Amino acid sequence: MASPALGSEPTGTIEPARGAASGTSATMPWAARIALVVVLAAELMDTLDQTVILTAIPAIQTSLGAGPAAVQWLTVGYALAFALGLITGGRLGDAYGRRKVLLIGTAAFTLASLLCGIAPGPGTLIAARVLQGAGAAVMIPQVLATLHVTFAAETRGKVFGLYGAVLSVGAVMGPALGGVVTQADLFGLSWRPVFLINVPIGLAVLVLGRKFVTESTARQPERLDVTGMLLSASAVLLIVFPLTEGHTHHWPLWCFAMLAGGLLLLGVFLRHQRRRKDDAPLVVLSLFRGKAFSGGLLAQLLLGLLSGTFFTTWTLYLQRGLGLTPLQAAGAFVLIALGELAGAVIVMKTVGRLGRRVPQAGALIAVAAMVVYGVQVSTRQADLTILATALPLLLLGLGFGTIGAPIADMSLAGVPHEHAGSASGLFNTSTQLGIAFGAALTALVFFAATGGSPDGAVNRAAFTGVLWWVGGAFAAIWALMFLLPRHADNRAD
Repeated sequence: MASPALGSEPTGTIEPARGAASGTSATMPWAARIALVVVLAAELMDTLDQTVILTAIPAIQTSLGAGPAAVQWLTVGYALAFALGLITGGRLGDAYGRRKVLLIGTAAFTLASLLCGIAPGPGTLIAARVLQGAGAAVMIPQVLATLHVTFAAETRGKVFGLYGAVLSVGAVMGPALGGVVTQADLFGLSWRPVFLINVPIGLAVLVLGRKFVTESTARQPERLDVTGMLLSASAVLLIVFPLTEGHTHHWPLWCFAMLAGGLLLLGVFLRHQRRRKDDAPLVVLSLFRGKAFSGGLLAQLLLGLLSGTFFTTWTLYLQRGLGLTPLQAAGAFVLIALGELAGAVIVMKTVGRLGRRVPQAGALIAVAAMVVYGVQVSTRQADLTILATALPLLLLGLGFGTIGAPIADMSLAGVPHEHAGSASGLFNTSTQLGIAFGAALTALVFFAATGGSPDGAVNRAAFTGVLWWVGGAFAAIWALMFLLPRHADNRAD
């Protein structure tokens, strides 16, 4: 069954959207376009804030006197709070209204961004980053859920194409934007505008979202599964934390103990959910019976893994292996971003007709780009230039741009509207778990090979090895896409 168009009444609507135009045609009315921009702006704020801080870290260290441990927690604190709350955040939207929860999460994220921008010391900044991550965990699951339940099937190809473009370009451009803004030293504020820029954007999302985004909820609002919330958050914490921190501490015994405890708690959580299958579980386990949802979740996990592994090591390779400055390295990020934009355009124009063949083609293009790039890195060594790598980088971006959005669209296509928030929370959690696994893989295949050495030859050799892992992950994603429906609508194979 096709989803209702924005402005019509979705399944389980609490109240109609004020100001939203009705209609189900593929041409969206102006109110629908504003609503789409609002939810994508919320997604963009989170995507940028996960990476924009990376190139601002040296300035933060100088300004606040932050030590290595504090610097690490500026990223880890956000990532952990984000990962812990995604499943619960998704279910909150199902129970209490996706627009309402989106706006609550946005308000928390915006306030936290202001606190980050005016933080007087590293402790305050870390606490504000944790609050940012928690706000994002409440806000972000509502984005996919809202897109899924409020846009008609004939428009969702374009909608998810734009979603994929925002997701991909935001992640790639974050470090470049952070470097440019910090170096510009706007109003003498150094790194602070990196966070303060979220304040006007967040306020706009709050005002316009209240007016134009359609409210929707599950058919019957359900009691929250508090025990499930605690079990799921604890399990994610025990799994993500050691994967993120293991390399820094040289993989001590407590890392493996935490991982084992996390897997044990995950089993307890799943048992608890089975017992609550008719009493508002936090995770609707019946979702996994659909091969599209399960396959899409695994593909998204791998996409998070390879993204985390590639972009972390690539940044170090560009600056240490090739001796580029941060601004010169930003040019390479721009090439990938341009490829991703082209991929998003292809998705919007073809995914409704070609279905899973579009992301599968993108995965094969990415594999080919990895092979070409790997040969260039290993043979040209320090003489390799950004211009010489323009073609494989553009093709790699094209691959990324044609994968992310269709996976999200076709994985959620058969999900009942009342479970859209839960499904979205699981989908986003798989991304964060993938990034955590990517961090662990990075430690094993890159940092273990370099030993932290700034030597260019050492970093080039280690990065060459990473490329083959990334290419293999793209190939696995291609295979998993056979589990997705042939067409980007609600019909299963």
